[in-house]
Amino acid sequence: MLQNGYLSNWWWLPLQLLAPDSWRGGTGAGGEVGTFLLYRGYELIVALVILVGVGRLGRWGEVWRRYVAPRFRSRPPVQAAPAAEDDPAQWNQLRAAGAVDAADRLVADANAGLMRDVDHARIMRAWQGVRSGRHSLATFTGAVLKDGAAACLHPSGERDLPGRLAQHDLLTGQVRLGATANDPRNPYAYRGTGLALGPDLLGTSLLAVGPAGSGKTGSVVWPVAESLCLHALAGRAAVVVVGAAGAGLGPADAYDVVVRVGNPESVYDLDLYGGTTDPDEAAAILAEALVGDLADPHPGGDSRRSTTVLAQLLGPFRAVHGRFPSVPQLRQLLDGAPGPLGELREALQQAGQESLLRELDARERQLGHPGDVGGVLADRIALLDRPAFAGFFDTSGQTRPFSLRALDHPVRVRIDLPERGHADASRILARLVLAQFTASVAVREDRSLFACLVLDDATGVVTPEAVRGIQRLRSANAGTVLTLRTLDDVPRPLRGPLLGATGCRMALSGLTPWDGQDFAEVWGKEWTEARDVTDRQIIADSPAGKAWHAVRRVITGHAPTARAVTVRQVERERWSASELAHGVPPGHAVLSLTSVRGEHAPPLLVDLRG
Repeated sequence: MLQNGYLSNWWWLPLQLLAPDSWRGGTGAGGEVGTFLLYRGYELIVALVILVGVGRLGRWGEVWRRYVAPRFRSRPPVQAAPAAEDDPAQWNQLRAAGAVDAADRLVADANAGLMRDVDHARIMRAWQGVRSGRHSLATFTGAVLKDGAAACLHPSGERDLPGRLAQHDLLTGQVRLGATANDPRNPYAYRGTGLALGPDLLGTSLLAVGPAGSGKTGSVVWPVAESLCLHALAGRAAVVVVGAAGAGLGPADAYDVVVRVGNPESVYDLDLYGGTTDPDEAAAILAEALVGDLADPHPGGDSRRSTTVLAQLLGPFRAVHGRFPSVPQLRQLLDGAPGPLGELREALQQAGQESLLRELDARERQLGHPGDVGGVLADRIALLDRPAFAGFFDTSGQTRPFSLRALDHPVRVRIDLPERGHADASRILARLVLAQFTASVAVREDRSLFACLVLDDATGVVTPEAVRGIQRLRSANAGTVLTLRTLDDVPRPLRGPLLGATGCRMALSGLTPWDGQDFAEVWGKEWTEARDVTDRQIIADSPAGKAWHAVRRVITGHAPTARAVTVRQVERERWSASELAHGVPPGHAVLSLTSVRGEHAPPLLVDLRG
């Protein structure tokens, strides 16, 4: 268009102004050839200037880097498919150890569709026992050659659960809870990704807080319990699930032991003393269950006095009868009934137990004195001495009591608490199970087995001793899953320690602003970039400027302004109390994670329905 004169000849002006007259025209100093080169060179310069300008506007450099330059680069060598010796389905670890026949049998069962994910995980767990020296290679090989994919079965003989609700990956040991929301409040790297939990996260314990109907049981508790039951079938974990009867914690067929407290049809009973034979340990556990929730059950005292009172009775009784007292017998001893105490004293005198007689004398001297905690303990134990519990907590050996000492084995346990009409008794039993759990996992011989206590509705369960016990679980390869309707169910001095003791914290939709404030404090603050935009009116000084501003005002309807943008770094809460209370959609939760290795993820908005 420039050459043909469509845009006039103004573009020749630089040449006419800069080039001498002698250079132009056929008769010039350069002749016709020089003139030709001058004009064509100038046209080339103009064309290059146009190309540079258009290239910058069209971002041709980006097009070159993305689409053209890669074609000239040498392509990286394509990685070959993994060889057969790298395929996990070939059981190469067994082949390397000389168990070729066992590996071939497992491969044949897998190709025939006879092996499930639980079978694979269970056999791998058994193989780890062989490598660690707990089992012999010959025994393992013989079992695999005989039973194939059904080798090394769980003691229950089950190879899978009756049904599955959630998505499980037993290779990584995780259960999918949902997906992180594609929300600006989530870090970009986490948006839209799946979210799953495994023993490495549950080992730091999980606390889920949300009102009734927010999805704690259906979206969190049962999927986690289901995953732990699968791990137990694979020989990897032991799980105890505690909740109200009919709370939706899975079918009875999914568990090895189901304790229905208060139900006469229950096959199993609950051991009140946790299977211990030490009176002091039994007294400490029972005192935590009975009066652990009382901040000051007696003037000037603490829970250690309650432990001492119980030990003064449990020790002499066990020395005489060879067992601990039942609930009615313990209630009589705490009430100071003359008959049982007199019989116990006489038996100790006949046996010559002088040290235990001194314990009993000390207990009798405290009876009726101000500040005696025996009355408080008697009132609490009376909640378990009801007709509904007449057949439970037996210590004579006539029932089948379950003890948490069994956590050395991959056992699946569900304990149904009697909620209707026995709410206080249920809280005592929940504290009892938590105290027994924290005490039992700390003395296990085999800590390679992950142990987890899932407590649906931990109202009235959180005590100072319980918080200290939860803090010690990580080193014992154990963890807890606790749910609460609100943090108001926890004493104010214990809310911070409880949130600090649990590595995984979940705030479900419907949280109150007061609960949101506690979560906001524990999640802390982060540095973020804040942009402040201000508009100021431009005032013209010259007549021409004022006229131009008047024209702009007529056209746009606004006064001429100039925009100023200020960018600064500010520290803000990751999630504020208001956002947690009003900005979490139904079916969602805000979840932060911490693994036993110390890796952590920031609070994320998670869709529990995804």
